[in-house]
Amino acid sequence: MTVLKTSLRNFVAHKGRMALSAVAVLLSVAFVCGTLVFTDTMSATFDKLFASTASDVSVAAPKNDNAQQTGRPQTVPASLQAKLAKADGVAKVEPHATNQQITAADAKNKNIGPTSGAPTVGTNWDDSQKKSVDITSGHEPRGPTEVVLDSDTADKHGLKPGDTLRVMAAPGDFKVTIIGLATYKTTNPGAAILYFDTATAQSKLLGTTTGYSGYGLTAAAGVSDEQLKKNVTAAIGTGYTVHTAAETKAENKKDVGSFLDVMKYALLGFAGIAVLVGIFLIVNTFSMLVAQRTREIGLMRAIGSSRKQVNRSVLAEALLLGVVGSLLGIGGGVALAVGLMELMGSMGMKLDTSELTIKPTTPLIGLAIGVVVTVLAAYLPARRAGKISPMAALRDAGTPADGKAGKVRAAIGLLLTGAGAAALVAGGTADQASAGSAFLGLGVLLTLVGFVVVGPLLASVVVRGLSVVVLRLFGPVGRLAERNALRNPRRTGGTASALMIGLALVAALSVVGSSMVASATDQLDKSVGADFIIGGDTGPLSPAMVKAVRSADHVAHFTEYTGVNAKITTPDGTTATERLTAATPTYAQDLRIETVRGKLSDAYAKDAMSVPEGWAKDHGVKLGDRLTVAMVDGRTAKLKINAITTDDTTFDKGAMYTDIATAKRYLPADKVPAISMMFAKAEDGQAKEAAAALKAAVEDYPQIEVRDQADYKELIKGQVDQLLNMIYGLLALAIIVAVLGVVNTLALSVVERTREIGLMRAIGLSRRQLRRMIRLESVVIALFGALLGLGLGMAWGMTAQKLLALQGLGILEIPWPTITAVFLGSALVGLLAALVPAFRAGRMNVLNAIATD
Repeated sequence: MTVLKTSLRNFVAHKGRMALSAVAVLLSVAFVCGTLVFTDTMSATFDKLFASTASDVSVAAPKNDNAQQTGRPQTVPASLQAKLAKADGVAKVEPHATNQQITAADAKNKNIGPTSGAPTVGTNWDDSQKKSVDITSGHEPRGPTEVVLDSDTADKHGLKPGDTLRVMAAPGDFKVTIIGLATYKTTNPGAAILYFDTATAQSKLLGTTTGYSGYGLTAAAGVSDEQLKKNVTAAIGTGYTVHTAAETKAENKKDVGSFLDVMKYALLGFAGIAVLVGIFLIVNTFSMLVAQRTREIGLMRAIGSSRKQVNRSVLAEALLLGVVGSLLGIGGGVALAVGLMELMGSMGMKLDTSELTIKPTTPLIGLAIGVVVTVLAAYLPARRAGKISPMAALRDAGTPADGKAGKVRAAIGLLLTGAGAAALVAGGTADQASAGSAFLGLGVLLTLVGFVVVGPLLASVVVRGLSVVVLRLFGPVGRLAERNALRNPRRTGGTASALMIGLALVAALSVVGSSMVASATDQLDKSVGADFIIGGDTGPLSPAMVKAVRSADHVAHFTEYTGVNAKITTPDGTTATERLTAATPTYAQDLRIETVRGKLSDAYAKDAMSVPEGWAKDHGVKLGDRLTVAMVDGRTAKLKINAITTDDTTFDKGAMYTDIATAKRYLPADKVPAISMMFAKAEDGQAKEAAAALKAAVEDYPQIEVRDQADYKELIKGQVDQLLNMIYGLLALAIIVAVLGVVNTLALSVVERTREIGLMRAIGLSRRQLRRMIRLESVVIALFGALLGLGLGMAWGMTAQKLLALQGLGILEIPWPTITAVFLGSALVGLLAALVPAFRAGRMNVLNAIATD
């Protein structure tokens, strides 16, 4: 009890010094709890949606992951409806006609689909829809020109009953009038939904009058879903997918759950980085507090406190810090989750805050993380406190126990760093990606730990070097700042290490991202001979779209491109499902793929194909061999290998090429894959005219983009930059915590040097010079951390690029503007971090400071 009272008294007495450490705990716990609340809310939202839309039993076509991508959903026969109606226990059969690959445009030809990646769904209206939505305006669709639109999409795009929409699907385009708005009873996470009458949905969305995408069955009173499933299976046989409502919900949840799990663990990974950085802050805080209370702890030991009691006293303070920071962090996590939901809403995925889901385990996890991390971080400083002898009470507090980097620590740090460097070299020179990735992971871990351990030794060297360039320009004040930074290398190293971790990741990702863009654009220059690449952003190109593209003038040739799934049997009897790249013969001109044998153009002859070199070696095939190619959903062909292509490519790496005409010969008309993209070559000297003609030709199709090579390169860069910016945003929290560490170190060091500051002021150091000294100390610590982080990160990034080179991304590009900006930005961060500590130091009363023990 005495220990607890002492700890509580010390905690309250030093609450100002603990504040920034508490903020670090708060931010780390908030990140973890916010992630859990956000992903749990998303999961609960989808669960409610799936539960409200699932029939008691559903019947659909058998799942086939290798089915040809025709742009049309797989269907089941319309004649099946009569059999289902006669099955025991079936009260009602409702045919479904649904297509999730449609585009809807308003009167201004603007796509009204979501921008979040969610689909635009067209489906038929029936009684089953009433479980999930209410028609809140107008009436249900009753004819081929009527549609009901979900109210969320209508509100977003300012649409109302009476407005006209143009609907584009694989079977064709058609116009409809909005005659009603449907409002979801649960939260719609962001899809745009259009409801048609059944006959229209069947013919216009599915392109058939003899099939449906599936059936929803309602069980008769007293019949369970499981029993109904057995009855239905017995009635129609096993050639269909038959699911109960629970199975349908689980299947849908599985598809969404994989995405949510990736998001969850990625966010938790960044939260872990913030926690790791926070540990440095907490260790530094307690180390400095123990050093400042050396005389006080010595007195406690002199009057009878044991080592264990002193140790427990410091740990009890850490426990209080962890509890306070964690409780605040749990509340902050809920606020963060709400903020993330609002952010997703601005991106098109609507999540209602009324659905906010806080599981009982979430606050417990947050509290456990905050408390355990804080107590563990304070353990070493607590041990040092316990070792303070009673004699310390008889002398002034001297250099703290951690004042100099030990030789043993330096040796261990150098050993770990050397081992990590060797692992990075091994990873960069590996012949296989799996082995290289393992070495890279080991190298990252060892070099990171090594740099943290060897930080004090590096501080003694690097800070002196930085001081020559930065600090000594400011004369005696600069030299004082240098000596202050070097006075406690372990503290300086720990403070800089926190900043180093975040910046190392920034540098590594910048190198990887820049190298990926440079490599991809280089391969585009080398491989793609076409002037224009035409593709749909929301799905494949329909026949009407292909016809529109082909109507453009000033084009020398067009190339159609798609993929065909087939089972290929080699002469040695091996069978595997492969995806053939099917294109029109001009693709050999549009793609500059080198061959090791034969000509790529010959692969587009009748009943011919090409294979990549590695695949040919693995399966023992050679030029002129014939392969047995069984088209999925089609017939079997004997295709002759007329070309063997090199594996040294990024664009279409490892592809097998054949003519679209060959694929069509062995596939039913309704199973021919839709065109996924097209290429166009302008007539000589007509590039500008061809570009204008192509854009005019597809003007009626807002989902089609016409890009020249420069546009395509910009698209690649934009996608990489978008991903990197998102990651940088997530890393920002760790960097903020690291900056708080700099602020805390300076604030506590000012308190620690109170008497010294008073003496310097007494002998003539002005307030302005004092503040400048502290600001310069902060700048050099921040630059030290940035130098370590950027150097380490570039080493990681260069090793990762060597691994990517195995996949064809062979160009290393270091983004010097970004690296330079981060380095200079670190100096600014150091300057800003010192503002409050420098201001407080300047306000000290000289006589009171000198009189301080």
